[in-house]
Amino acid sequence: MSMMRWSCGDDTPTPQWSSLGRPTKIVPPTHFHNYPHHSEPSCRKPIMRVLILGATGAAGVLLIQEALAGSHTVVVYARSPDKLAEEIRHDPRVTVHKGELDDREALSSAIMGVDAVLSALGPSVSRGPMHPKGTPLARAYSLIIELMIGHRVRRLLALGTPSITDPSDKFSLRMSIIVNGVATLARTAYEDVVAIGETIRTQGNDLDWTIVRVPLLSGANDKNLVVGYVGDGKTGIWVTRAGFASFVVQELEQNEWVKKAPLITLP
Repeated sequence: MSMMRWSCGDDTPTPQWSSLGRPTKIVPPTHFHNYPHHSEPSCRKPIMRVLILGATGAAGVLLIQEALAGSHTVVVYARSPDKLAEEIRHDPRVTVHKGELDDREALSSAIMGVDAVLSALGPSVSRGPMHPKGTPLARAYSLIIELMIGHRVRRLLALGTPSITDPSDKFSLRMSIIVNGVATLARTAYEDVVAIGETIRTQGNDLDWTIVRVPLLSGANDKNLVVGYVGDGKTGIWVTRAGFASFVVQELEQNEWVKKAPLITLP
């Protein structure tokens, strides 16, 4: 099990510590958000080793970059890690594992020793109507959760969509049209996303999970966000991939939406 490191925005560089209790490197001083679930001084934030799934997709690459920018170290588990840019694969802060989502041994090796799992897994937009039957991503999450529990890794942040409903949602005509359109035109993808939500909620009782629901995705760099629920009068129907990545890393550090499924959108 990994030991979480801490960094503090004072004038003294803070060492990161390995699971063996030895300092591994020095983190330069910077400014950080509070981490409300610990009693350490409020200037500190956790420096974590995180596993990123779906890392070769557009949102996954941004998630890697955002995690590294937050001084975290990254483990990538991917079927085709060669798709990653060379500067990511050769970054000393990044460890790459190659494997399929149903490969128990390889996935277990990737999960072992991390502090959290950040997932950008989701049906391919371009292949939506051709998404495989049998909810393969939800079945992968079932294995991921089992292995996380076995390795005592509690924190999971997972990509979702408004197809995963929440008791705090209200009716929204625009969102209803979007969700019903996906359910009609890409039925197997819709069923897999819904099953992902059910799997995390039913099998993840021992985890501190957050399902980060995104509506329509944009490739712009705008990280401005509204966080809420469907039909609350604040949220919209668009969000950027950069905004998703930014929110996930912020939530990793702040733990404000544990066991919740917020909808994040552009203002």
